[in-house]
Amino acid sequence: MALGIDSAAKRRGNGKDSPPSAGHNQDVLAKAYREMLLIRRFEEKAGQLYGMGLIGGFCHLYIGQEAVVVGMQMTLKEGDQVITSYRDHGHMLATGMEARGVMAELTGRIGGYSKGKGGSMHMFSREKGFYGGHGIVAAQVPLGLGLAFHNWYKENGQVALAYFGEGASNQGQVFESFNLAALLKLPCIFIIENNRYGMGTSVERASASKDLSQNGAPWGIPGEKVNGMDVLAVKEAGERAVAHCREGKGPYLLEMQTYRYRGHSMSDPAKYRTREEVQGMRDKSDPIEQVRKVLLEQGRSEADLKAVDDEIKAIVLDAAEFAQSSPEPDESELWTDVVLPSPVDAQSMKMETR
Repeated sequence: MALGIDSAAKRRGNGKDSPPSAGHNQDVLAKAYREMLLIRRFEEKAGQLYGMGLIGGFCHLYIGQEAVVVGMQMTLKEGDQVITSYRDHGHMLATGMEARGVMAELTGRIGGYSKGKGGSMHMFSREKGFYGGHGIVAAQVPLGLGLAFHNWYKENGQVALAYFGEGASNQGQVFESFNLAALLKLPCIFIIENNRYGMGTSVERASASKDLSQNGAPWGIPGEKVNGMDVLAVKEAGERAVAHCREGKGPYLLEMQTYRYRGHSMSDPAKYRTREEVQGMRDKSDPIEQVRKVLLEQGRSEADLKAVDDEIKAIVLDAAEFAQSSPEPDESELWTDVVLPSPVDAQSMKMETR
């Protein structure tokens, strides 16, 4: 399988051989660098804690895909909403959720965003506009459409971003969402994070559509194929999509061509691809290293960038220590944040579990 980014993206100057332009504002690049590095270091630590048995259940890491969510988040304003799948820690951090709260939730501690009761797939922050990572494949897409419907109904000028993978792109509810979004001209940006592989099958073997950016074409939804390893290419495409939605023109589709360095989840050995393939992407297209090189060309020193890395490592280490020191939720938390029919039924349920 070819490793390169789509040729059309390369012609727009967004290909893997075209690093972020040195002419871009250094502050924008520095911000992107810091945000991507935070996600990378956080995910590396999460992987370590999972290996130590401190994170239970599933754990899907975002390593390699950082440019997608960071670039898109730079196009949004307060009030806009984000919803995604189970590979969601990066989205949480990019929206501004605290590393401490995210890590504590992953380890099932009371200091987590859902009081340690939800884990990675049931973590939300309305304050930050993050409406969850969802474990059922593609289930978040119609939910994201509901957020967009709210914006359309309230005429508040806000947009909703619904992220999903290339494996989810052929689910029926995705196409049903396309239809309603186009019919009502809802302000929804559909973002396909095409990292080349589903749980263990390449997109070439799983999808008859060879250009996912055009999957919305039957409903008249404009789409773009974007180099998802280039944070500035993502930002520029995101700005076009956001402007389209805010102007009342309806939904927009972005296919982000990206790549995950780790397996589908921590339990996936990823034997369906070679080490050489993964290393080739790291060497040629790593989103963080691309920005780092440009910052150095613009005059930032190695010492400056190391200071940023040291700061990020300290934040992540603090989050890990907080997560491990925060107590587990009390048993009484089993009966909070749930809907029960009546006090009598609740008491009956308690007695049955004794």
